[in-house]
Amino acid sequence: MPVRARRRGRVVPGPKTGRGARPRDVVRAREAQHHPVTAAGPGSVPPVAAAQPSLPREVYVLSVVGGCVMLGLGLVLPVLPVYAATFGAGPTQIGVLVALFALMRLATSPFCGRLAVRFGERRVLVAGLLLCAVSSALTAFAGSYGQLLVFRSLGGVGSVLFSVSALAALLAIAPADQRGRASAVFDAGFLLGGVCGPALGGLLALISLSAPFVVYAVLLLAAAALTLAVLRTGRTAGAEPGRDVAGLPVLLRDRRYLVACLAALAQGWVLFGLRSALVPMVVVAWRHDMTWVGWAFTISAVVQSLLIMPAGRVVDRSGRRPAMIAGTGVAAAAITALVFVDGYAWLVVLLSVYAAASALLAAAPAALLGDVVAGRAGSGVAVFSMCTDVGAVVGPVVVGLIAERVGVPAAFGSGAALLVIAFVASWTLTTVRPTRRS
Repeated sequence: MPVRARRRGRVVPGPKTGRGARPRDVVRAREAQHHPVTAAGPGSVPPVAAAQPSLPREVYVLSVVGGCVMLGLGLVLPVLPVYAATFGAGPTQIGVLVALFALMRLATSPFCGRLAVRFGERRVLVAGLLLCAVSSALTAFAGSYGQLLVFRSLGGVGSVLFSVSALAALLAIAPADQRGRASAVFDAGFLLGGVCGPALGGLLALISLSAPFVVYAVLLLAAAALTLAVLRTGRTAGAEPGRDVAGLPVLLRDRRYLVACLAALAQGWVLFGLRSALVPMVVVAWRHDMTWVGWAFTISAVVQSLLIMPAGRVVDRSGRRPAMIAGTGVAAAAITALVFVDGYAWLVVLLSVYAAASALLAAAPAALLGDVVAGRAGSGVAVFSMCTDVGAVVGPVVVGLIAERVGVPAAFGSGAALLVIAFVASWTLTTVRPTRRS
């Protein structure tokens, strides 16, 4: 019997499947019944619906939780060096304190994937939030520099437990054809928290240097409560049935996984090594104060915030490969052009161009990762997160050495070179043109 649908008060016949049906109609009807989403090939993006369905509620919950975490980090990071100085810490000791957080993240990352598989992403995520909350509360009442080191170490462990399990949960919850949008929503929470945090932290520091740490602990407790109340582990639309958790040796033979990890390494290197370490030096050398640095970073953050949602839609509609090529290519061009910049206005323009590329690179590698691991947790998600941390830890040191011994242009060139390698690797991906559901 023909399938019929009502539209604006009249009956519209569907494709014929019985006697007298045309062969093309039969094929379409069978595809609609058995293949609502056509299979994607290696390195491809899953097909996309003609009308974009809404994302699962849990994606927005993870975005809010991530925003709380980044808001809290933004509260404490500007205050931490001043707070450590009250315990007699010098520049070197302050540097160790700041670097220790990232080092603990890096050291703990290899174990996070196994913990998520054994205990579930939700439990590990909440444990990470609670550990960070305890760390921040203890830091507020620390009595010595040694205690600060211990408490910040705990914070680094909690941070990586949260970030790895949150990404694994996101990839499990988001359907395959919505991973780009889901990754964009997730990163949007981090961006907004990171933009608002430093300004609020400065205001809280006027009350007391320990106040930002107390507020951060409260934010983390609220985020943990929200996770327990709303996030459910039963929603696993992104986890493909029949697919077990892939081991790391298998993932390392998958080109898509290597390209995603390479992009994450390049982003960590550029964001934390070049942008955070070199750009302030360049601006100060032009005889501008740190306020000008803040404005440059704020403008680029606003650009990325405005473009990150459209970027997520591009990743799902056009495919992972085009998004990776565009993101790494534009980012490499922007960082390369910084070598030849000699004025503040052009610096801001190029940082904004890089921010636009970063919007794509916030969504595409994570979506590509989700395609590879089939939405399941494991060591693959942890290693992907480690690549960003390696760039964040090693990048500032290496970039600083290159700037001192060779020159600032060469230091910018190190980041551009990594992005060019990621750009070339992205070209090697294969893709299948996305088709829309009927």
